[in-house]
Amino acid sequence: MSAAAQKDEQKFVWTPENEVLAQKHVAKYPEGRQQSAVMPLLDIAQRQNGGHVTQEIMEYIADYLDMAPIKVMEVATFYTMYNHKPVGKHHVQVCGTTPCWLRGADDIMSACKKHLGVEKGGTTEDGMFTLSEVECAGACVNAPVVAIGDDYFEDLTPESMIELLNKLKAGEAVKPGPQIDRQNSAPFGGPTTLKDFQGTKGGDA
Repeated sequence: MSAAAQKDEQKFVWTPENEVLAQKHVAKYPEGRQQSAVMPLLDIAQRQNGGHVTQEIMEYIADYLDMAPIKVMEVATFYTMYNHKPVGKHHVQVCGTTPCWLRGADDIMSACKKHLGVEKGGTTEDGMFTLSEVECAGACVNAPVVAIGDDYFEDLTPESMIELLNKLKAGEAVKPGPQIDRQNSAPFGGPTTLKDFQGTKGGDA
């Protein structure tokens, strides 16, 4: 088989499952507004491609949604959720926005760099981890926050961050959310109001 034939054979196309999923998203929008599905389709394509989008993928989605390729590229290059080069099995995204920075994001990033032996944007030699800095993760109460894949890990310290990385490398289960004794985003020490709620069917307390 020639190199050209191999390249054609490897062209990006939806898997049958992702074709169904893509059509589901497209169907959410009125006739003539299908281009609004560009973001979820980029996400689906990125997952299918192992974690990053390519020029070919952006052109494929542009053709799929009948829109100019540059429009897809504008979206894909604006949002940090889309990667443009291969990433590791675990994409470690450290939030560096002000609330996280004030609560020690620099220390979290330094711990990751030292422990993984890579700089921001780098991937470990074993392909296990890619380290990035991103803007607001939207969980400011629980700063500092790190997103890994689809999960958020909150209330981190350098020590708990390294423990988390070690567990991921070993294939052990990890618990998303607060890494301290906190209920979701509740205050430290537990609730400060409605401590003794005695609700009844009638609404009395």
